[in-house]
Amino acid sequence: MANERKDPEEKIRERNIRLIIKAGIEVFSRKGYDGTRIAEIAETSGLPKANVYYYFSSKEEIYTAIITHLIAGWDDALKFISPDREPAEAFRLYIRAKLDYTRKNIAETRLFASEIIQGARFLKKKDRQHMRDITDRHVAVIEGWIAAGKMLPVDPRHLFIMLWASTQFYAEFEPVAADGLKKTRLKVEDYDKAAETIAETVLRGVLPAR
Repeated sequence: MANERKDPEEKIRERNIRLIIKAGIEVFSRKGYDGTRIAEIAETSGLPKANVYYYFSSKEEIYTAIITHLIAGWDDALKFISPDREPAEAFRLYIRAKLDYTRKNIAETRLFASEIIQGARFLKKKDRQHMRDITDRHVAVIEGWIAAGKMLPVDPRHLFIMLWASTQFYAEFEPVAADGLKKTRLKVEDYDKAAETIAETVLRGVLPAR
């Protein structure tokens, strides 16, 4: 049943994996993939090295788990692009959720960007296919809105690329964004303003005139 308590061993497993993932993000972000050692991840996580090897056979497995974890976070934001919502509400919720996730997971977001720049060596085929499949599903939602006259005819894939780029920029290139806003660093209110600005700009371009 849904309300059954988790097995204590399962709770320990989940906690330890979270600790290892968090430590991996920190160490990989500082030292890069090639400069990172399992011993450093273990030390940062506060777990014995043997425990890390119990859950992950190699640093590559930890690295790819981080990428999978990040993709899952992006999936969660995409849940707002659903046919049971109106486009305006859906896009506002998605844009805010995406920006919130990047703000709260800046190191993870930058690590993924670095991985892509370096040729996506560790972006697995299953992750690539997952990203294609989930994009296809949400492209179909937008096509449905267009067919129903709720949106102007736009290319859904280019729209998603544009939304992706604008919501990632604030975390991946924070120094540039902060400089553009004449600030030393971005704060929560800057992300809130970004969400509002991006949403209003996009919606004015894709919603029919009323």
